[in-house]
Amino acid sequence: MDSNGLTLPGGLDLLAAVFTLAIGLLVLFVIVVFIIDVSQTHDAVRRNYPVIGRFRGLFSTLGEFFRQYFFAMDREEMPFNRAERDWVEDSSKGIDNTIAFGSTRNLSIVGTAIFVNCPYPQLSEETTQAPAVVIGPGCREPYAAQSIINISAMSFGSLSVPAVRALSRGAKLAKCWLNTGEGGLAPYHLEGGCDVVFQIGTAKYGVRDANGNLSDAHLRDIAAHDQVRMFELKLAQGAKPGKGGILPASKVTAEIAEIRGIPAGQDSISPNRHVEVNANGELLDLIGHIRDVTGKPAGFKTVFGNFAWFDELCTEIRRRGADCAPDFITVDSGDGGTGAAPMPLMDNVGLTVREALPEVVDILTRHGLRERVKVICSGKLITPAEVAWAYCAGTDFVVSARGFMFALGCIQSLKCNKNTCPTGITTHDARLQRGLDPADKAVRVKNFVGKIRYGVGLIAHSCGVAHARALQRNHVRIVQDSGRTLSLHELYPPQAAAKIQSTGTANGRAGRT
Repeated sequence: MDSNGLTLPGGLDLLAAVFTLAIGLLVLFVIVVFIIDVSQTHDAVRRNYPVIGRFRGLFSTLGEFFRQYFFAMDREEMPFNRAERDWVEDSSKGIDNTIAFGSTRNLSIVGTAIFVNCPYPQLSEETTQAPAVVIGPGCREPYAAQSIINISAMSFGSLSVPAVRALSRGAKLAKCWLNTGEGGLAPYHLEGGCDVVFQIGTAKYGVRDANGNLSDAHLRDIAAHDQVRMFELKLAQGAKPGKGGILPASKVTAEIAEIRGIPAGQDSISPNRHVEVNANGELLDLIGHIRDVTGKPAGFKTVFGNFAWFDELCTEIRRRGADCAPDFITVDSGDGGTGAAPMPLMDNVGLTVREALPEVVDILTRHGLRERVKVICSGKLITPAEVAWAYCAGTDFVVSARGFMFALGCIQSLKCNKNTCPTGITTHDARLQRGLDPADKAVRVKNFVGKIRYGVGLIAHSCGVAHARALQRNHVRIVQDSGRTLSLHELYPPQAAAKIQSTGTANGRAGRT
């Protein structure tokens, strides 16, 4: 019966009963949550504003999503904005990536690179492919590499199996190299048939003995693979200078543990430096040892904080003889990326490649080592303009990590350290990995490399030169505080003595002489 004494149909009686029950359960739930919130002591907002205070956490979590997809302008996001990500995505898919009407980039921002077009640019038939550069000509097995863009260090562990497979296959298709990162050599690095650069981190993963020391036997085993063309000793990376690699326990599977030579299911934390390298001389000794054992080019990767130690390293090389020099140096940027790093290091330690690269090139030039030591540039270079700037500054090669992650389908969800990557790139969750098809993504890697080469070629030809490696510092101008531009040649005269900061010492440690 309703309030008027009328009988409701049976279906409506049931619906009313369900509705009443739902309201009752909702009220009970709110009461329980209220009691929990006012009783707990770790969250002041929830204690003072029970129930409704919980919406703050929800909105904070959703805010990241809404900013990325709805509110941020195309050029606003960090570390990569939508315009950059869309360019890589379209390029990797092989679809048209031209734009219309006008640039959305603010060209008056200090530091913006403006390339100097030639009144009589190169005709298409006058252009040539960038020539190969030989690394380690004095080695038993030197490496002649041609590609102007290559895949930077990303370890198996930080990346998933299908991601490494896609990169290996894509690198073979694109004829570029793939850096293993510090996590050792996995079979997935080799299965695509590409050239491989083996990175040795501070924990010596993949080439360590039972005590964690460098093993010559393991070095020879790695070098026995014809695909492994060079060895890179990682001193520091831009995202975390002075801090070793961090792989959370949730990502240390049995397979990864076996490849690295560590226990499974435990955090994989590398030392913050190579324990046997405490001075410039010891660094040269270790690089020379790796080169002698493997017969292949050996160099180091670091992010620069000052240049005094590097000037003194070059002085030591000259004293010993150029044969002891590293075959290459990878200059990483203080705004580089990683799967996991402390915010203080990621945000505020290490110079960006914009400052470091020309200084490193100049110091090598001043010491007469520029031809002997090849320079590789790394750090947030994912578009043709950024790559072309690096060649103007004097690099021999450019490597990129996050550019290739975008080519694989990365959506910058910023979940690399949580094993919950929604695209399957940085997770070992088999369900999430299913979305990443190595065969399809390998083609996207190839397409991305092709578009970078094509775009850098467009800039080079516009500047009046035949290829990227012919670009010089006078081909690019940098916007200054005044709004005017200065040539990179004026900012960093290539033959001038490089500036040496007063801080720093012969072994690179403050306070020691």
